[in-house]
Amino acid sequence: MKRRMINSLLGVVLVVVVVFCVPLALVEKRTIVSSAQDRVDAAAVRVLALVESRLAAGEPVTGRAFESQVTEGSYVEVQVPGQPVVSAGERPAGNHLLKAVERGNSGETVTVEQSREDVDHEIANNLLLLGVVALLAVQAAVALAVWQAKRLARPLTDLAETAERLGSGDPRPRDRRYGVPELDRVAEVLDTSAERIARMLTAERRLAADASHQLRTPLTALSMRLEEITALAEDPETVKEEATIALQQVERLTDVVQRLLTTQRDPRSPTAVAFDLDEVIKQQVEEWGPTLREQGRVLSLEGLHGVTAVGTPGTVAQVLATLIENSLMHGAGTITLRVRPSGTSVVIEVQDQGTGVPPDLGNRVFERAVSGRNSTGIGLAVARDLAEADGGRLELLSLKPAVFALFLGRSHED
Repeated sequence: MKRRMINSLLGVVLVVVVVFCVPLALVEKRTIVSSAQDRVDAAAVRVLALVESRLAAGEPVTGRAFESQVTEGSYVEVQVPGQPVVSAGERPAGNHLLKAVERGNSGETVTVEQSREDVDHEIANNLLLLGVVALLAVQAAVALAVWQAKRLARPLTDLAETAERLGSGDPRPRDRRYGVPELDRVAEVLDTSAERIARMLTAERRLAADASHQLRTPLTALSMRLEEITALAEDPETVKEEATIALQQVERLTDVVQRLLTTQRDPRSPTAVAFDLDEVIKQQVEEWGPTLREQGRVLSLEGLHGVTAVGTPGTVAQVLATLIENSLMHGAGTITLRVRPSGTSVVIEVQDQGTGVPPDLGNRVFERAVSGRNSTGIGLAVARDLAEADGGRLELLSLKPAVFALFLGRSHED
């Protein structure tokens, strides 16, 4: 591209130089020759005037009378009827001469001849000067073409590198502008695309992290449930009951996956319905029973019963599961799950008897990658996102003891 731009601009300049310099050279040559011829004609007129004045005065016409009018390289010849030819200067050699002939009233003839050597030399000097100017113009054009080619090619190179980086998975925008509207528009579109791709990649990575975290606990509980089924294989009724609970856990697991996908694609998707809160709490008690027994912990239920809340049962179950898991990992003692009214809302509190949340964390526990112990720091952040996407909210009411509260809408029929 650089070579094409340089060749194009250089070609234009050469055409301009030829179109301008050739006529100028011809005009300059004609002007110089015409000026020299005018000088010869003027010399002939002056010599004729001297000759006529001397003839009128009756004085003889000699070469000394008009020697002052003879310049270097010129030759003057005067012919007077009845008198010998009078001349001054040295006759120039060659056929290409500047010549002027003037005739007087008495028949006298004055001939002035001058060599073209000086004229040709002046023409050559002027042509040389014109050629130097043309050469300088071409050199300046080449320099300008190279500069302009680099100026226009560099942005295209940058844009190509940006497009290559986007294709290789590096969506960072460069925010470079070049002062050329068309190129700036392309750069702006690429930067916008880079930002969009970056958001998409971030969302995909966040979805993968959220899904892996949120699925770990249900899969662990399901695994333990299946182990209990294996251990109780001799009691068909118990096996049937445990298998039913396991199937319910699988259904909730499917709902978790679907909910995560829905939240990522459209956080405002309206899926809230009126549901029996006791059923969700009962599911959590059954699901976490084996884990609690294994760790020697107890899940205590307090507060209201028979409450009809507004939300998505699967989402509420997932948020409660996250809070219970958080108490198991970071807390100690009895885990209390308390249901109480709060205006037009119903509040589900999860509390344990551990050391609580460090003061330096506070509500930062809901930020991603923030954790008081060796954990991912994703669970509470995802739980808050799920709660807000479902029309509720998740808050930390107390640091010590740690009390997390899930606020849900309450059905008017309750």
